[in-house]
Amino acid sequence: MLGEQHEVCGEASNGLEAIEKYKELKPDIVTMDITMPHMHGIEAMRHILDFDRDAKILICSAIGHRQKVLEAMKTGASDFVVKPFQKEQMLDAIARLL
Repeated sequence: MLGEQHEVCGEASNGLEAIEKYKELKPDIVTMDITMPHMHGIEAMRHILDFDRDAKILICSAIGHRQKVLEAMKTGASDFVVKPFQKEQMLDAIARLL
């Protein structure tokens, strides 16, 4: 989806892996779901922000997780996109963070 304008440098299947990938790759932006196995996205985001206070984290979540999105924003998420989303919505959110 992002390959036309942006390079995806890594993917993680759970929160623990997301932290390790961030430390290894140091990407410009992280897109992260709130609901993930082993460690949810908000906790993984806390760890990433402890490692790098300047990390730009874009949270993706279903509309039913409104409270979790608010918690993520208070914790330090840079922005959020509600699923399901259109490609343009994701690209616009990324552009705001760059």
